[in-house]
Amino acid sequence: MSAPFCRQAGQRLRKIGSQPQHARQIWQRLETSRTLPPHRSFSRPFSFQPAHLPRQSATQPAPTQKPAPEANLRVQPLPILAAGTALLTLFFTVSWPTFHAESPIVDDDDADADNLPRYRLAEIKEHHSKSDRPWVVYENKVYDITEWVGAHPGGEVILRAAGGSIEQYWDIFAIHKTQYVREILDQYVVGKVHSDDLVNGRPPQDAIDDPFVSDPKRDERLRKITEKPCNAETPASALAESFLTPNETFYVRNHMWVPVTDEAEANAHGISIELPDGEVKTYSVGELKARFKKHSVTAVLQCSGNRRNDMTKHVKKTNGLQWTVGAISCAKWEGVRLRDVLADAGLSLADPGEDAKHVQFSGLEAYGASIPIEAAIDPRGDVILAFNMNDKPLPRDHGFPVRVVVPGHVAARAVKWVNKIVVSDEESTTTWQRKDYKCFGPNERGDDWDKYPAIQVMPITSAITRTRLKPTTASENHTQEPRAAANNQVVQVEGYAYSGGGREIQRVDISLDGGVNWDQAKLIDDSQQERGARTWCWKRWVYEGVLPQVKDDAQGEAKTTFVVKATDDAYNTQPESHKSIYNLRGNLATAWHRVDFDCKTSELLKRENNNDNRMNECERMKE
Repeated sequence: MSAPFCRQAGQRLRKIGSQPQHARQIWQRLETSRTLPPHRSFSRPFSFQPAHLPRQSATQPAPTQKPAPEANLRVQPLPILAAGTALLTLFFTVSWPTFHAESPIVDDDDADADNLPRYRLAEIKEHHSKSDRPWVVYENKVYDITEWVGAHPGGEVILRAAGGSIEQYWDIFAIHKTQYVREILDQYVVGKVHSDDLVNGRPPQDAIDDPFVSDPKRDERLRKITEKPCNAETPASALAESFLTPNETFYVRNHMWVPVTDEAEANAHGISIELPDGEVKTYSVGELKARFKKHSVTAVLQCSGNRRNDMTKHVKKTNGLQWTVGAISCAKWEGVRLRDVLADAGLSLADPGEDAKHVQFSGLEAYGASIPIEAAIDPRGDVILAFNMNDKPLPRDHGFPVRVVVPGHVAARAVKWVNKIVVSDEESTTTWQRKDYKCFGPNERGDDWDKYPAIQVMPITSAITRTRLKPTTASENHTQEPRAAANNQVVQVEGYAYSGGGREIQRVDISLDGGVNWDQAKLIDDSQQERGARTWCWKRWVYEGVLPQVKDDAQGEAKTTFVVKATDDAYNTQPESHKSIYNLRGNLATAWHRVDFDCKTSELLKRENNNDNRMNECERMKE
């Protein structure tokens, strides 16, 4: 029994003289295990009994009734000689000086309350990024992240903080400051920082370099969800203005900082291709451009969390970035077909082999994902390694100098800054493939990540992106026949509809009264700008109708709800509510899109502009 341990135990015994419950716990910890092999002993057994409990008389039989639980707690027989030796050791070492602390130190006043050992900062620093068991500190707690590194969405980036505090990194990666992330981290707590090493309740923090300092400047029109890493959605007005989303307002989804590649060295950027037999071939961007036929495709990229905020608003809390309708954009992409490059590297497109089931992609910033081999080599799949976006070199936020574009699939598979491609018998092992982008049932917590496959092809969705009030007269013709005119107010509603897998939108249904009455919107013909073997892009739509008459409610408000839903060429349509498709991660929030419209505000806008034939955008629309 080491001196530090004895000293600690002795201190505890001295403190618990008036606490019989704690005394019993101490004795139970000293109890000889029942699993030890039998041995001969000449000592007689004894039982510990708190002094405040009445003793049984030797001449009185024991009571037949069952004793109360509190009085029934006893320690199993323990050889008295061993117990006596232990007690002497404990009490004589109460004042024993402590010369070293190989074991965790537990001498804080609240140690009994949380049962967590205390560690000195010097010991924590030994658990650095190169150690077998890396630790990090958050606030005053210590976490062993060994098992978490492989599942961390940022990969091994978390190891930058190993051996010290993670707080300064979270000040930069502000996306981590959520209860959801804290709950994950709390699964790995192993102790607390010793009070002697705390300043105002926290360990001192060293300054670190901000890895985001070199990120590109973003357009001010983007609606930022997080600053570091940058996650920003296309503004609703920009979604409605053009078929191709301008590069400057194309939505941004980053998991970390943006890698820096000098423009002069872009063509030298290499991509390694590894086949199932282990053969590796490396291509530079310049070589890909020179040797392979260029291919263009017009395709939507959409985050699996697009419209997650709708699910949160209409059902309950979801974990993830609270995107509204702008985590989706459309662009013209130009590059080379992935299937051509794989064939040149030695993969048989006719018979890839049993070990070729997935194609994994890795990016410079540690992100990784994969797609099934069928999608990668499909001659009508249009999967490309893209260099250009809307006839310009890829912007840094969107993968410069090269990225993967997988039309019809969730954008999480369109890896940016790609530098490695592996044809494998298994999907990517990253958390973005195995855990993050999956959909569970409304009643499931998502504990069994292997239960469902990763999201690949996207389902059908639609959204209202802009409403505008148009003054008119009763004699004018509109898309919808007036059912209950409200001072002849006509509203123009615009939006998008999209279905993954190359399925084309056939119809968009819209209601101005919460789904009671329906009509069809006009689909805008953008086919001249479409490129690709299938319909990989969205369908813009527009609708004009007379606002219904709405009576004031109890709060004196007069509001109606606009609703939109879409149908594709396979007659897939959207679910009516998010309640039926709720999942804790908030993925694939594709229910009917609903927007509240303030009719009183609309009347005010009309009266102020009754001599103006221009359409006025209604700023009171609520997302």
